Amino acid sequence: MYIDKRMIYIVMAIMLVSGLYSYLTDVNSLLNLLYTIPGILIAITFHEFAHAFAADKLGDDTPRNQGRLTLNPLGHLDPIGSVMLLFAGFGWGKPVEVNPRNYDKRFSMDKADAIVSIAGPLMNFFLAIFFTIIYCAIYKFASLEFALSQIGQIIIRIISITIAINVGLGVFNLIPLPPLDGSKVIKPFLPYNARQWFESNEKIFEMIFVGLWIVGLLGRIISPLISFILNGLLKLGVLVFGL
Repeated sequence: MYIDKRMIYIVMAIMLVSGLYSYLTDVNSLLNLLYTIPGILIAITFHEFAHAFAADKLGDDTPRNQGRLTLNPLGHLDPIGSVMLLFAGFGWGKPVEVNPRNYDKRFSMDKADAIVSIAGPLMNFFLAIFFTIIYCAIYKFASLEFALSQIGQIIIRIISITIAINVGLGVFNLIPLPPLDGSKVIKPFLPYNARQWFESNEKIFEMIFVGLWIVGLLGRIISPLISFILNGLLKLGVLVFGL
């Protein structure tokens, strides 16, 4: 996705000051920040790689030519988006550039664009499931001594945060407002006139998105869904592993 960075500099500065203050005055918060970094690297890297991979499979070699078909985090991290994910709980990676005219003819341009867009959030949900399996497997098969050890607790904490970050990033990006992935996912399902109206008013929707974000409504809207998915994954893992 693409975000006009000029629109969020003030918001980012406020969140940075607030976040840094809490981290500098609370050792536990600082530790949680360190535990969060692996999850952010994994979530953003695989999210953007999935966009690039889907576009490449649909015939657009733009991401490949720009070196985006890689799992090297340095190829996908956006400094501002990463900072926002650290301090605000929601963020983004470096946008994967695509040229819809290069897509093959298996799908319409809108449908191909929707497939590329949804690939990122789907990858995040897959990662959340994958790490939930690892999380439950540790409790099922690891020794009690390991689970209660300091290194064991650190690993478990990092995995649980990684699960939460991936669910949060996946849900956040599926919000059907530009510039998020969800805005492109819904386009093929809109009637022609509605799609034209939607596209002609994208800048207005972007302003609505930023406004909802600034006042904190976006977080309040999607937090229950994120919690619901996280609880569902944990309950499913407990059921499967018989914990």
